[in-house]
Amino acid sequence: MADLEYTVSDGVGTIVLNRPHAKNAFTFAMIDQWAAALRSARTDPTVRAVVLTGAGDAFCAGVDLSVLEAVGEEPLAIKRMLTHGVHEVARAADDLDKPLIAAINGVAVGAGLDMALMCDIRLMTRSARVSEGYIKLGLVPGDGGCYYLPRIVGMQRALELLWTGDFVDAEEALRIGLVSHVYEDDDFGDSRDAFLAKLVRQPPINVQMIKRAAYQSADADLRTSLDLISSHMGVVYATHDAREARDALRERRQPSFEGR
Repeated sequence: MADLEYTVSDGVGTIVLNRPHAKNAFTFAMIDQWAAALRSARTDPTVRAVVLTGAGDAFCAGVDLSVLEAVGEEPLAIKRMLTHGVHEVARAADDLDKPLIAAINGVAVGAGLDMALMCDIRLMTRSARVSEGYIKLGLVPGDGGCYYLPRIVGMQRALELLWTGDFVDAEEALRIGLVSHVYEDDDFGDSRDAFLAKLVRQPPINVQMIKRAAYQSADADLRTSLDLISSHMGVVYATHDAREARDALRERRQPSFEGR
């Protein structure tokens, strides 16, 4: 079986990191496939949401250290390894205007946690634990941890987690807003699928516009944000799906959205 598997079913694109013997630590070949899967999902009209998860009892232990060691210690080689390699996933995730969900089914460490942080929403099993962990290897967060984590949990808590490399369990992750939901291990698959099904049922044009507007507004002033959303409203109000939503509400039935 492939080290990374990407499948599409029922409106969901599923990326599975499939190296359970290595706690799903990723290789450079997996990075290429990972970014390609996200780019494919972006333009595939049958995909309405994407979920990232790991095989076995781990989410992702970060980059495979044997692969990292093969790069050597030359500074430019390390920089290129990140900018021309690992960061391709971050850029592809940033381009995706569909929901990207991390289903953290086990330990997520270092770049493994960073890969979850670049998702829009994180779900977590009760037994999972996460850690930035870089500092314990004498490193700095190489895959966006210093960018994503402060935006999610606030600067003070982010710096504590980045400086100490301490593990966070599911209860604490939920309390500080690192994850949105914690599910029991035995129910995780069903709960994850039910959450994704809820997103897939929504009108896809609206979902995509809401995601873009929310992220763009984080770096914009109020008047710019209001101007942007007024244009979005003008567009979506005239779509087939908007009319279908209003008709379904009047007729007291479930709507069927087509993305047009």
